[in-house]
Amino acid sequence: MRIETKRVYDPPAVGDGYRVLVDRVWPRGVSKEHAVVALWAKEVAPSTALRQWFGHDPEKWIEFTRRYRAELAANGQALAALRAALKGKGTVTLVYGAKDREHNQALVLRAVLLGA
Repeated sequence: MRIETKRVYDPPAVGDGYRVLVDRVWPRGVSKEHAVVALWAKEVAPSTALRQWFGHDPEKWIEFTRRYRAELAANGQALAALRAALKGKGTVTLVYGAKDREHNQALVLRAVLLGA
């Protein structure tokens, strides 16, 4: 399986394959038609408390990654359900609403799903 990441605000592309929104809240100003997501996996998104603490501050990135991985480990059932949903999908694109393309939950989740 190939897993990519992309902002939900970027135009969908055929090469995106199976698009999964990995935010706990629906992105502002994006219609469901524009988002073109096959699955909204809010159960594996960072908790509200973690998301608010992080605030997309790059200085908190390492600690955010550690805490988010711990949340995912504690939420094994939801992670297993996501893995099952992605099985056999070919290309999967994890879409997210954050502006920062280098410090967001989709990158952490991608690494976890790929076993890194």
